[in-house]
Amino acid sequence: MSLTPRQLRFVEEYLKDLSGKEAAIRAGFSRHSAKDQASQMLANPEIAAAVDDAKIARSQRTAIDSDWVLQRLAGEATADLADLYADNGSILPVEEWPLVWRQGLVSGIDVEELYEGKGEDRKQVGIVRKLRLSDRMRRLEMIGKHVAVNAFQDVVSSKDLSSLAERLERAQVRASGRKGDDGG
Repeated sequence: MSLTPRQLRFVEEYLKDLSGKEAAIRAGFSRHSAKDQASQMLANPEIAAAVDDAKIARSQRTAIDSDWVLQRLAGEATADLADLYADNGSILPVEEWPLVWRQGLVSGIDVEELYEGKGEDRKQVGIVRKLRLSDRMRRLEMIGKHVAVNAFQDVVSSKDLSSLAERLERAQVRASGRKGDDGG
């Protein structure tokens, strides 16, 4: 069975932002039922396969895959802040920054000019530049999840707790036997 034009449109729209509800609305479903429609569409094996195929094609077209993402994250996580400063401590002009900093590690620059005096005697005495940096800890979390080091996992699970349960049970039996030995 092939996909209907509306289902194909949903797949195309879904790839834009991976929001099922918004994709359903853009594909022509009503706002009221969009969330349910999206859920049904994504549960459909043929639509899910079409989404997966489209994601693979997009990755091949853009040459962006998990390796690229991990390399980019690693470069951003290890970028040296000192690369933004001249030997005298002043901030380098943006065009002299390493590319990794120009591609999003600095989220903004605040510039404040300092003046003294009033009226015609007023003169600039300095400039304060403040860099706003993006969240580098978030990058480390993403790397940790990507490489499955479980560094940021909220819940740690164990595959086999049966031996632990048996040991606890034996310890409990021993402990209760000791209480009987001392008359308690």
